[in-house]
Amino acid sequence: MTDGIAWDPLHRELDRWQAAGRVARFWLRDDDAIEPTPALETLMALACQSQIPLTLAVIPGLTGEALAARLVEDAAVAVAVHGWSHTNHAGPERKKQELGGERPADVVLGELAEGFRLLQQLHPARFLPVLVPPWNRIDAALIPALPALGFAALSVYGRAKGDGPMPLLNTHVDIIDWHGTRGGRSEAELVTELVAELRHRFAGSDEPVGVLTHHLVHDAAAWDFLSALFAVTGRHPAVRWPFASELLGP
Repeated sequence: MTDGIAWDPLHRELDRWQAAGRVARFWLRDDDAIEPTPALETLMALACQSQIPLTLAVIPGLTGEALAARLVEDAAVAVAVHGWSHTNHAGPERKKQELGGERPADVVLGELAEGFRLLQQLHPARFLPVLVPPWNRIDAALIPALPALGFAALSVYGRAKGDGPMPLLNTHVDIIDWHGTRGGRSEAELVTELVAELRHRFAGSDEPVGVLTHHLVHDAAAWDFLSALFAVTGRHPAVRWPFASELLGP
């Protein structure tokens, strides 16, 4: 419930922003979209009800016309490039990644160029020239080559640290408990993280707060949290959920 004790810290922090005449920016990124599913319909319905723009990180090598047909008339959904096929090429003892240094750079970049072209063709009105690396990992040596492929920004996880070779549009609060239940995390824990991110922005950072979801693995706790978050932030005067394209700048 949005009026429960767990949500009080977020209410207080947003009221502080309002009292200071400031507005916090949030954005929503959902990963691993491939095709229309009941879970995707639930996510889109929740976002639509609260007028929250949604960015879907779509896996180019696994998607096709079905998703394109579903999204063609939904102006509040943007489509970003989620690697190529979400295949792990790292060794058994290493963290999973598709865009690592295990393969020649020209092969990896070739896949990304094809993914860019394919999603731009499938979703001409929804396409966002942002690369979302699977597992939020990419070999740093590949990043300088991304603008030449057409990418305007990179989206991984965590606060941006200094100036890099290209703009970052990151996420910061992941609602899924990947190392435990693999379902939604507790409201109290997530609210604490949201407040910490807002306080970091209040102190001077201009990053929008990125909320990360994975519709295909959401349980009741995940859906309940999103519903509550949208209800609290969607009606608060100190919050704005801009379209991801607005966050890319000129």
